[in-house]
Amino acid sequence: MRNVPSTTALRAFEAASRYLNFQRAAEELNVTPGAVSRQIQSLEALLGGALFLRHHKRVELTPLGRRYADEIRAPLQQLSEATSRIKGESQSQAISVCAYPSFAIRWFIPRWGRFYDSHPQIDLRLTTTLNPADFDSGAYHMAIQVLPDGGPRPGLRARKLLEIDTFPVCSPDVARAIKTPADLTRMTLLHGHPRPRDWPRWCEAAGVSGLDTTRGLRFESLNLAFQAAIEGLGVAIGVEALVEEDLKHGRLVRLFDTARRSNHPFYLVYPDASTDDPNVAALSDWLIEEGRGD
Repeated sequence: MRNVPSTTALRAFEAASRYLNFQRAAEELNVTPGAVSRQIQSLEALLGGALFLRHHKRVELTPLGRRYADEIRAPLQQLSEATSRIKGESQSQAISVCAYPSFAIRWFIPRWGRFYDSHPQIDLRLTTTLNPADFDSGAYHMAIQVLPDGGPRPGLRARKLLEIDTFPVCSPDVARAIKTPADLTRMTLLHGHPRPRDWPRWCEAAGVSGLDTTRGLRFESLNLAFQAAIEGLGVAIGVEALVEEDLKHGRLVRLFDTARRSNHPFYLVYPDASTDDPNVAALSDWLIEEGRGD
């Protein structure tokens, strides 16, 4: 294979042979005319003959140049077509997933590497939003979301991924001052905008009365509310699936034994048309297994 020139040189020569102009060939390849000239000179040295006759303001192919251009044009076209075809097949392996920002950061991304180890051929593309995924646009193959009463709309399928169990959490330092639910009246309550009813619902489930659940600090995401709790700003309502690593590593402490289970768990949602897609099935099954492990 010692007589195979570089593809850079071949592309430079092929473009110059079409335009009979080094400047226009350079513009097509996004290089300088000098670079085109040097690549062609390297080919001429390899072939042992001139490919172009160089005049003052123009060039023309020599007989050797015409024959060589005819010989390489078809193989270069085949290379281009093969690359486009394989690239298209590779891109068809991509799966676009939509999830809530806090879920993506705290649950999905930490597990992403394990999925890639098991399915290196599948390219995952993750998007975050607080809104329901717009499957009509074709932008997503799957979403992880909480469903409204009545389940998914027609044309969509849903598989339960994780239950949502909630309970108060705070930093270890803050936890030292809390012995009973009554102590919460002296604490700053932390609220995440996506789940504004978590505090009153937990109080109802735990039989806690006399706590003003409307006061405290409010954050646009659960992730910010949990981070504020880690920093000792107050007490947040944790979603078990989203704070498990913080609890495991001692960044957060769970308060009290009572947990409230939501009537609306996390679901995997995808269009009926995706059920036969092996990549969607592989991701869906893997996520369900991860959820069972939790």
